[in-house]
Amino acid sequence: MSAESDPGRPAGDDASTVPFDLLLTDAATGMLRRLNPGGSGLRLAAALAARPRLLARRGGRLAGEFVQIAAGRSQVAPSRRDRRFADPGWTGNPVLRRAMQAYLAAAESAEGLVAEAGLDEADAERVGFVVTNLLDAVAPSNNPLLNPAALKAAVDTGGGSVLAGLRHFVSDMAVAPRVPAMVEPDAFQVGVDLAASPGSVVLRTPVFELIQYRPVTATVREVPLLIVPPVINKFYVLDLAPGRSLVEYLVSQGLQAFMISWRNPDARHAQWDLDTYGQAVLDAMDATSRITGTESTALAGTCSGGIIAAMVAAHLADIGLQDRLAALTLLVTVLDQAHAGLASAVVDERTAQLAAAASRARGYLDGRTLAEVFAWLRPNDLIWNYWVNNYLLGRKPPPFDILFWNADTTRMTAGLHHDFLRLGVDNALVSPGATTMLGSPVDLSAVDRDSYVVAGITDHICPWPSCYQSTQLLGGQPRFVLSTSGHIAAMVNPPGNEKARYQRADQCPADSKQWLAQAETRHGSWWPDYAAWLAERSGKEIDAPEEPGGGGLAAASDAPGTYVYDR
Repeated sequence: MSAESDPGRPAGDDASTVPFDLLLTDAATGMLRRLNPGGSGLRLAAALAARPRLLARRGGRLAGEFVQIAAGRSQVAPSRRDRRFADPGWTGNPVLRRAMQAYLAAAESAEGLVAEAGLDEADAERVGFVVTNLLDAVAPSNNPLLNPAALKAAVDTGGGSVLAGLRHFVSDMAVAPRVPAMVEPDAFQVGVDLAASPGSVVLRTPVFELIQYRPVTATVREVPLLIVPPVINKFYVLDLAPGRSLVEYLVSQGLQAFMISWRNPDARHAQWDLDTYGQAVLDAMDATSRITGTESTALAGTCSGGIIAAMVAAHLADIGLQDRLAALTLLVTVLDQAHAGLASAVVDERTAQLAAAASRARGYLDGRTLAEVFAWLRPNDLIWNYWVNNYLLGRKPPPFDILFWNADTTRMTAGLHHDFLRLGVDNALVSPGATTMLGSPVDLSAVDRDSYVVAGITDHICPWPSCYQSTQLLGGQPRFVLSTSGHIAAMVNPPGNEKARYQRADQCPADSKQWLAQAETRHGSWWPDYAAWLAERSGKEIDAPEEPGGGGLAAASDAPGTYVYDR
């Protein structure tokens, strides 16, 4: 899922953290449910009624600011990072300036009331989420009669922008996910512009295809790398576009890379669960060993794929086959769900049961619904930004490869949805034996292989302190890397970007704040650091294979395979 910073609020703010579990529950139960504060709203009203001085102080301050705004003496101004009011018309036109200032003052007052009401953490998270969404919706920048850029576009085009905006609105609302389009459906072509790294499908099962990427160096490392992508959205976020592909880069460094491409399931596959996907990872590891002639494989998992990879590693440790694992990489993956922002406040037993029942009735969780929920959980970035561009200005959204991938949704089986919800509600991965994988009690501390853990400092799905906790759960020697990016940009982070930074420390103490205090900031991408780390754990250099496959497995088709095209 896309993860760029909110234009109106500091990146990484707790109120904008939207972890994986919350996406899974709201996608099943509906977004309107989240916008109803319920008992939390009643408790807010009671708390404010019990604090008349707070109401009087905030109300008096706001009334005074309104007087200053009306008189043209107010100093209220948007944050430099707030792109909603970047047009000069908001400051140059006295009417628009006053509308903007009144909105900003009222928003600050409303958020301040919630913050000072004395609610407990859960109620504050619930109410804060509702208030934030309402404030985002009523911003004057979303009003076609107030937005200066929209008014100018209407005049310049003789009303053409208005007609184009109406056409875009009708088209977007006609089909799910019924949010403003973030990218045109024909902006890119999978297998040509995206997912273009040369390779072959060397194994196809009912659950996945295994892609072996073609070497580009004379020699390669002996131990292969198997990448386990997320189970929501397609695999090619890790093979995005030439020059922006992690797979392409690792192959260029002499590493043997294999990728799982999950099948897009439907109602026939409702029973597929965590064990199904865990067995699929083991089957893929068997194939990489047969093809390369090595007993061990380095395993890398991303987000939900990282959870599965970690559980498979614990299973191998339990059955005495940990030698099959050379190293473990977790990219933007949360194993410890405690204190994970909004999700920890609102995803409870009843919510999980409702969500599981909803997906069970259909047989799967619809990826388009998930995309809609995700968009409404980041409204300024993923709703109102495109509302203005597509409808008020009448423009098409600009082509952006990450957002094209984001819109290329997949379904999640009801069985897997249920199991992920249980992991989150029970926070089962932090307690040895609290859950199982393929019959083995999961004990992450028994995984004694070295781990490379990557997080994004502005990630609002997998908060970086939660990702950091994986270093304390896993055995072996961890290396934690913190990228100055969000959920997706933390992975799509190729060398050559002068603005790129990441932080690293030699040790991983128990507290993430202590790690941050001692971490060294390094310029550039973390990819070279990872490639070097991985090479040290991938055996000796050998001649690169001339043909794909081996060990009885042969190329079935060219990459990116067939499953990636399933809709």
